This record gives sequence, structure tokens and C-alpha cells, in this order.
Amino acid sequence: MKWVEIEIVTTEEASDAICEMLSQLGADGIAVCDPLEIKRIIDDPDSLAYADDGFVDSLGTDVTIHGYFAEFDDGIRLGAKEEEYENPEGVGTIYGNIATGSKTLEETIALLEERLAAISEFLPVGNGKVGYKYVKDEDWENEWKKDYHAFSVSENVIIAPSWERDTVSDASEEGKKVVYLDPGSAFGTGTHETTSMCAELIDEHLTTSDTVLDVGCGSGILSIIAAKLGAKEVEACDIDRMAVDVAITNCKENGVEVDCYTGELKDAKKEGYSLIIANIVAEIIAGIAPMIPEKLLPGGHFIASGIIDHKKEIALSACEAAGLRLLEEKQKGDWHAYYFEKK
Repeated sequence: MKWVEIEIVTTEEASDAICEMLSQLGADGIAVCDPLEIKRIIDDPDSLAYADDGFVDSLGTDVTIHGYFAEFDDGIRLGAKEEEYENPEGVGTIYGNIATGSKTLEETIALLEERLAAISEFLPVGNGKVGYKYVKDEDWENEWKKDYHAFSVSENVIIAPSWERDTVSDASEEGKKVVYLDPGSAFGTGTHETTSMCAELIDEHLTTSDTVLDVGCGSGILSIIAAKLGAKEVEACDIDRMAVDVAITNCKENGVEVDCYTGELKDAKKEGYSLIIANIVAEIIAGIAPMIPEKLLPGGHFIASGIIDHKKEIALSACEAAGLRLLEEKQKGDWHAYYFEKK
């Protein structure tokens, strides 16, 4: 068996979608090198990160994503790692269906280029160049970890990989909550603007009496943040069974109680919530907007994110038509997050 490192050069806007696509194809590890995110971490006054003058500028502006795949005698094994995940209902409705079976390296590259073309229909993928190299069996596991370190995702929350648990554990003594989350597992590690804006809104507005529903929970990062900040109850759902299992594992690793299950907004278990979070895409937010007030308690709030600049009116119009009043807007780069209140 050999390890193939697939490299994709892209943009911040498309990085989360590409990471999810790689996960659906069965990548054993995913690493993201985002020069702008590195700069934000270094510029953060609470960060311990340091870089020599000129280092960040030397990285350019492109985001580089590395996906690691195992290559056997019959080719690269693609698809979910367990049979139960091969055809789960709903998987791939945004980024394409899960591929299964074995393919040659050339066929795998062609498939990746096809999936990138599909993503480019709704997100700017930039360069979009796909390359590869082989890495030693003993090196790949550490290779994909080198670009991911602890960082502040909001004023009171730090995201850290499990291998830095010992070095950042003291942060809780300073009043900050530490969420341990490893990249490459599934769907959201907090480095993207859409996730960080949601985290900031949760940090700013959550109360200990809140009952929270995280729709499209992905890795569970926002649910974990809500639970660690003291929410009364937290529920999380996603149409992707793989993402839900990852979220369950992440919640256990962080010692928080979150009810995670496969489903969508219509499958919510409670009659009403005081806070609903949806970090998805503009079209899906517009689609679920009419149901949001029905699921909110009187005076309840809705955080919507994952909304790229040129599609913000789609989400805003749908939410306002549904009877949601906009209280706050955040913008980072080309991405927007909104904080609504039920009228």
C-alpha cells in the first residue's frame, strides 16, 4: 500500500466544499493551508503563534488543500470506510454522490476535476489546479497535521486539535472554553469565515436558558461551542450520516451532551427552540426559512451563515418574508452571517 497526497489549489470561498467533497470520496486525512487564515491567527492579540517577517506574504493568497488517499494493488479505494455509509439517503445532494470502488490514480484525478467543476457552478474555485505526489507510509499522518494549530474562533472560545490538548488546556483557567476538534474528519473545523462568524454570534448572544438546534451540524463544532458556553439543551442534525457520527464522536471527546441525529429541520424533536443555527448555503437557508418561525419559541433567534456575497439577497429576502427581523449582520471576506429574531 502507498499513500497519495492530492493537492488542490483553490480559494477560501470554496475550501469547505472541497474538503467535504474529499471526505465523501474517502480521504483518510485532509489538511488546509490558508495564508489569510494564518495571517488572521498571527494578527490575533490572543494568539501565541509567531511568524518571521515576510513569511505570510511568501505563501501568496491561494488556499492549498491536501487530501490523503491509500493506494492498493487494485487502485485507490474510494468511498465511505464502512458499508453502511455507501448509499445513505441525502449524502451528496450538494457536492455530488459518494464514489465507491477502486480507481486508478488517473481516474481519481479526473473524478476530482469533475467534482471541482460541479462546485465551481456555485462557488469560485480559483486556480482549481489538481496535482499529486506519493508520500512515505510513515510520514503521511504527521504531514497532514502540520498546518493546523490552536486558534481563537471567538472572544471566549479556542479551537485546538487533539494533539495540542496538553499545551492549550490551561486556557479554560483563563475563562476561555477550549473545543478539541481534528481536521479531516468531516465538515467544519472553525477555520472558515462562515463558521467563525457563527461562533462569534453564539458567543455574543447565547444564554444559559437557551435551547439550541444546530441544523446541518457537520462536525458538530457549533453545537459543542453552544454546549460549552452553557446552553440549557443542544440538539444537532445533519442529512449526512457520516457527519452525524463524527459529531457524536466530537461531542464525546469534548465532554458535552448534545443530541445528534440524522435528519433536517422538519425532523426536529422539540416543539420550539430559543435559538436555531444554520451554517449551510444561501439556497438551502432560503428553502427552510418559512419553517424557522414555526420551530422558534416567541422571541427566539435564528443564526444563518454560509451565505456568499452575491447570493445574500436570496437568503435575506426569504428570511424577512418568513417573519424574521434582522438584528445583526457580520461579514468576513465575501461571506455573510445574520442574526434574526422571530417577530
